[in-house]
Amino acid sequence: MTVLRDCMPDPKAPTHAAFALRRENRITSRWIEIGHAHIESTDKIHHVFLDRLPIGGFTGHVCIVPLGGEPPEPGPERPLGDGD
Repeated sequence: MTVLRDCMPDPKAPTHAAFALRRENRITSRWIEIGHAHIESTDKIHHVFLDRLPIGGFTGHVCIVPLGGEPPEPGPERPLGDGD
């Protein structure tokens, strides 16, 4: 029987969390956690493992933050106008 962890691309412990920006409506968005990353400051290559991606409303924006940190507050997708 093959153990799943033998197939994992990076056996090192994650140092960062990955978040995707998901649009809720025309004005608001929120970050959802989608995976993790191991980043070494001496290496120019970063390995990111994404567990999942949003099905609807995914903007394509991914933010990598140190473990325990929070991504920045998302701004409105478009500025509010007089009619909004």
